[in-house]
Amino acid sequence: MKTVQQYTYDILRKNKINKVFGNPGSNELPFLKNFPADFQYILGLHEGTVVGIADGYAQATGQPAFVNLHSAAGTGNAMGALSNAWNSHTPLVITSGQQTRAMMGVEALLTNLEATQLPKPLVKWSHEPASANEVPHAISRAIDLAKTEAAGPVYVSIPYSDWDIEVDEQSEHLLRKHVVSSQCLSDHDLQTIAQKINSAEKVAVVLGTDVDRQYANENALQFVESLNVPVWIAPSSPRCPFPTMHPYFQGILPASIAGISAIFKNYDLVLVFGAPVFRYHQYEPGLYLGENTELIAFSCDIHEAARAAMGISYICDLKDSLARLSQVVEKKQGEVTPRPRAKLAEPSQGNYIKPERLFDLLNDLVPEDTIFTNESTSTMNILWERLNIKGQGSYFFAAAGGLGFGMPAAVGIQLAHTQRRVVAIIGDGSANYSITALWTAAQYKIPVIFIVLKNGTYGALRWFADVLRAENVPGMDVPDIDFTQIAQGYGVEAHRISNDAEFISRFKQALASDQPTLLEIVTVEN
Repeated sequence: MKTVQQYTYDILRKNKINKVFGNPGSNELPFLKNFPADFQYILGLHEGTVVGIADGYAQATGQPAFVNLHSAAGTGNAMGALSNAWNSHTPLVITSGQQTRAMMGVEALLTNLEATQLPKPLVKWSHEPASANEVPHAISRAIDLAKTEAAGPVYVSIPYSDWDIEVDEQSEHLLRKHVVSSQCLSDHDLQTIAQKINSAEKVAVVLGTDVDRQYANENALQFVESLNVPVWIAPSSPRCPFPTMHPYFQGILPASIAGISAIFKNYDLVLVFGAPVFRYHQYEPGLYLGENTELIAFSCDIHEAARAAMGISYICDLKDSLARLSQVVEKKQGEVTPRPRAKLAEPSQGNYIKPERLFDLLNDLVPEDTIFTNESTSTMNILWERLNIKGQGSYFFAAAGGLGFGMPAAVGIQLAHTQRRVVAIIGDGSANYSITALWTAAQYKIPVIFIVLKNGTYGALRWFADVLRAENVPGMDVPDIDFTQIAQGYGVEAHRISNDAEFISRFKQALASDQPTLLEIVTVEN
């Protein structure tokens, strides 16, 4: 007979999971003892960083990542990162060590009280097995739930006394079990939609994160070009489903009701693929859409479809839907007007590099298939205007807006994509939330290039204070932080940069290195 621990590792192998992301505590030791040689343990120094690394890895591979947290405290530390994973539909299987069953009733130290309630509502399923015999089934179920659309995190709390218990051979069936998810538009629905599209005079397309997540970028490009219509990216999108330099690309939508309504006021049909309708942020009230504008949405998530304030929604596979629609839609007449292109920024003259100039330089320096993570929220609009992002899985951002995503996600993405280079663009305010990711990058020789844009303030917060007309707000500035010394303390090569020539030289050195590098860029005049 096998133990619960042995069955669990067998189930992970069957699902092609061979990495465990964690920061171990005493409750987790029985699961980790005699750690299998065909697995790799990825250690993070804080559970928020651990989940961020796993989030990046799972998004990059498109497969579930296995996380092992420490009871209630570790789960609590990870909740901010979990909010991002939930909103990006990341398939995470999160386990947490529970106190031994013999002492749970007396609430001994490290007992996770009401463990299944703790991660809600940021998980698809939360469970604590009633007995050791149920643990293998719970792990198998968790993996299937995490990866089935709409994908997302799941949580299993496991008493540490369960791992050594031998269980009956019924669990062998779990090693041959599979769940297949297939949600395709019916022929009737396809024809109904095509008729709507073909009869509309002016059509707009909006693409969201799930297009990129479901590897449907090429299908989206083919669809838009077949239809000959402009395309926007959904507001606050955590991924980039369309090439930003394509002539049909109009930019990213504003995150306000009135802002979106104004853009589409002259369109009679808006098609939304793989995005919530819509993810608003600042409150600018108005009509959701013009009175003569219809909206059709295509989503993998029934919850997103149900909470939409407008339109007709179809729950379906995006890749299949885009491919089939491309074959039946009729090309619209006329030309799509490209958005105005930003002029190249002037070379830096003083002791700082403006973000506009930095992004222009990056376009010239990065390899063709570079992957960007972004957590410089104050330069978001500049980035979307200037940075050349193309290809599947080339851009990642915090889906819930929770800071602390960009650095660890970059580590996880680079771990998954060893043949591509990952560049993390991080604001100096954001960098402090998960700075310990630098240590993991150094220890595992993960060659992320971290670019910290240093302006000494929470720039995005200042912008929002203007939106809300909030004056004299404290806590807006973060001066006197030396990220080069912090990075060097974690074992990462680091340089402070204030001019073009030095940036070009140091960035080329970082590209040639097989180790992580941090470049602190002064972006305001000293």
